[in-house]
Amino acid sequence: MLRYLAQRIVLLALTFVAITMVAFSIVHLAPGDPVDLFFAGGLASGSEGVSTERLAEDMERQKAELRRELGLDRPLHEQYAVWFGRILRADLGLSFKDNRPVWDKIAERLRLTVTLNVLSIVISFALAIALGIFSAVREASLADRVSTTVVFMLVSLPSFWVGTLIIIYLCGGDFLDWFPPAGVHSLAYEPDWPWLRRTSDYLYHLAMPLLVTTYGSFAFMSRVLRSSMLEVKRQDYIRTARAKGLSERVVVLKHMLRNSIIPIVTNIGGLLPALIGGSVIIETIFSLPGLGYLGYQAVLARDYPVVLALMSVSSALTLVGILISDIALVLVDPRISFEKAEP
Repeated sequence: MLRYLAQRIVLLALTFVAITMVAFSIVHLAPGDPVDLFFAGGLASGSEGVSTERLAEDMERQKAELRRELGLDRPLHEQYAVWFGRILRADLGLSFKDNRPVWDKIAERLRLTVTLNVLSIVISFALAIALGIFSAVREASLADRVSTTVVFMLVSLPSFWVGTLIIIYLCGGDFLDWFPPAGVHSLAYEPDWPWLRRTSDYLYHLAMPLLVTTYGSFAFMSRVLRSSMLEVKRQDYIRTARAKGLSERVVVLKHMLRNSIIPIVTNIGGLLPALIGGSVIIETIFSLPGLGYLGYQAVLARDYPVVLALMSVSSALTLVGILISDIALVLVDPRISFEKAEP
């Protein structure tokens, strides 16, 4: 096991280096220049009495100086070496947009994204397991057919469309005004409110974004679990367990569910990066100041340090999540052993 983990860690490190090289090249070779965006409109606001040619020369000189300060005048491989060296020291650099430390910009938005995604994960898994068990136990019943139809409808609905409809119909558009359309606090919010009132106000504003974030993953995982449980349900050892006189509750929860949970465990690898990346679409639609919206703004502003920081952290968490998925598979399925794969 230890030998396998050591091999995987080395492989993950090499994979991370390759991912960062490709991502760094794509980001810097994409159209747009952060220096040009910074100086956008400079010529139009030129001083009176100064020729356009003189203004253009001064601006080009200032652009060259700014590129030199930001390190953008170096060859691409030198820029990558400097940036990756800072990453190894956990130094994400300064934002091109406002010269603030990237760590500070991430830290101030981290709480919202982590809260939204953790709640979404917990609710999705809880509802998916409950509905998956219910549908598998009551296979071909009216309730199973209705739940299957509803779940397939949920899977087919794009989140941006559902979020837009919620804002129109439930968030003070042309119809009902039940939930706030944006933000995480009420207009009358005060920091000195009691903890319960602040928490309830916070969760009230996250209710609709949480719904839009949750329904898709819940619907997908419930169908995966149902299919897996129906396959396990027909196995010989399930019939043997019933023949031995075990209660239906023990048969379903101990034998069927444990052997059907493997497809769900494999999805763990995608959970960790979701905690950091968040949902760009959901946070943009509901104007939530999370990491997803931060990344969207950074891309528009060509803020390379922020874009690369979010990319590198998400990539590292994805690789770690895959490793955790492999280890979790061993815990839920004793038939899987890394020792057998070793020479």
